[in-house]
Amino acid sequence: MESFQWLINLFTNTESVAHIAILYAVVIAVGVYLGKIKIFGISLGVTFVLFTGIVAGHIGFTAPTDILTFIQDFGLILFVFMIGLQVGPGFFESFGTAGIKLNGLAATAILLNIAVMFACYFIFFDTSDKASLPMMVGTLYGAVTNTPGLGAANEALGTVFGDNAPPIASAYACAYPLGVLGIIGAIILIRYICKVKLEKEESDLEAKEDGNVAKKPHHMHLEVSNKYLEGRTLLQVHDFLNRDFVVSRILHEGHVSIPNRDTVFHVGDQMYIVCAEADYEAIVAFIGPVVEVDWAQQDQPLVSKRILVTNPKINGKTLGQMHFSSVHGVNVTRFTRHGMDLFASASLPLQVGDRLMVVGPQDAVDRVANLMGNSVRRLDAPNIATIFVGIFLGLIFGSLPIAIPGMPVPMKLGLAGGPLIIAILIGRYGYKIKLVTYTSTSANMMLREIGLVLFLASVGIKAGASFFETVVQGDGLLYVLTGFLITVIPILIVGPIARLKFKFNYFTIAGMIAGTYTDPPALAYANSICSKDAPAVGYSTVYPLSMFLRILTAQLVVLFFCG
Repeated sequence: MESFQWLINLFTNTESVAHIAILYAVVIAVGVYLGKIKIFGISLGVTFVLFTGIVAGHIGFTAPTDILTFIQDFGLILFVFMIGLQVGPGFFESFGTAGIKLNGLAATAILLNIAVMFACYFIFFDTSDKASLPMMVGTLYGAVTNTPGLGAANEALGTVFGDNAPPIASAYACAYPLGVLGIIGAIILIRYICKVKLEKEESDLEAKEDGNVAKKPHHMHLEVSNKYLEGRTLLQVHDFLNRDFVVSRILHEGHVSIPNRDTVFHVGDQMYIVCAEADYEAIVAFIGPVVEVDWAQQDQPLVSKRILVTNPKINGKTLGQMHFSSVHGVNVTRFTRHGMDLFASASLPLQVGDRLMVVGPQDAVDRVANLMGNSVRRLDAPNIATIFVGIFLGLIFGSLPIAIPGMPVPMKLGLAGGPLIIAILIGRYGYKIKLVTYTSTSANMMLREIGLVLFLASVGIKAGASFFETVVQGDGLLYVLTGFLITVIPILIVGPIARLKFKFNYFTIAGMIAGTYTDPPALAYANSICSKDAPAVGYSTVYPLSMFLRILTAQLVVLFFCG
């Protein structure tokens, strides 16, 4: 037995670094594997790490509280910061006409979640018990499957109660599983309430896609037939037509060249033009008809090449500032950002990670490639400095006290809200202060998931000691019931309004609901019943604001009502 004492110590000596590392390795690995098990086609994913941590804490497989708290808070910071960095580029663009309506519906659902929580609190619980309302806050965030909100509420409770904060993770764990099922079930129920036919919704999306051509690039060969254009320069034609287009090459009297702003148009010239699809008909009507062109007559070979922007010095410069045609003798016909091909407007600010389609002589294209960086290897390494500069600024911003009348202590955006807001701003405007914010999708996902599992494991281990007493002997079933009501009632109010009043497509509504509840399983269900990207668009449109409001309202509710 003594020969195995080292192994026993490894699992029982809670002060040992090796013990703490083994604790997290076991809890996270077991939780992730169990989270892959599907019941009725639905899995809880990495959230199962929370339940594994609860079991570990309950059987005494734990670590010092201060260590658990540090890892919990650091994981939360890393998780929300990487979310903000990802959604930042599209956050402000999501507030278009339809985006404002969708975000308004999402905000309404969030307020209804809180309203239903308070209604359940006054109906089912003893309001004289100071722990009842905090536990309902935990139930709320389990019901809406929002882990960062739980973190923000936990932090705010620490400000109010100190070390005696109620174990709200127990209520969160009670409400979470039925929250996931309730979101998907309510989405299905909306389909029958509003008498939706999935085939018609799909065909409506196809019709809408055919008409939505605003920014997609369109390629065509035209011959100049408008006599007004004789002797006019490309810049004059561009200004008169007042449409964005790029002429990547021009055939004049048997010679092919790369045009620039001073290139003169002549009747009979043939050219290769790229424009936004919405401008296609106007450009053809003004310049001339579409023709077939043999580019083999060129004086020197022209090549088309995709070039990757990896040079940090290029970050933030617009296409117009780069003077590609006049200085470098090439034209940029389109660019790809976040997997989307878009028309290359002169006012577009370049960012590290963009891919440009460049047309010109081989040597000129190669020079531009060297200028842009064009090194995939550079993108493989995440910009660690940017991440930690952002976290530093986020923590300072989150620590600023904001005095609000009626609140017992000043509100702070805290470890979750501060980094989230700074990450969104850096993701959108970082190029203006020369911060390279590009992080590959896989790197972002890895850092985000590491932060999330560290947070969930820590919360679960800390809650495990009192979980079964709280749930089995306490109000566990009430947390499950009230959590289900908090989940379902707002969806059944907002969903039909979105459909019947605002006439949104059912798949967009499903994505919007999944985004409002920041719930990937619900998005996965919506994607499984739709071949288009409408659910993903609805999800991404409301996700940034919803995440921000979930974190903010968590602190507001705790500081206003739990003090």
